[in-house]
Amino acid sequence: MAQDPVCGMKVDESTNLKTMYRGKLYYFCSPACKSAFQKDPESYLRSGPKGMPHG
Repeated sequence: MAQDPVCGMKVDESTNLKTMYRGKLYYFCSPACKSAFQKDPESYLRSGPKGMPHG
């Protein structure tokens, strides 16, 4: 299991919600988390998960 870098949830690595950043794959629990990460990946990588980016 991977950890969603945005909200901190455990994510199955078979998900289609993933993105490559600086040579590493990151996995997400939702399209909203993936979108938030893609907008500002360094923020999440520096500070760690910040909780759900949506309601």
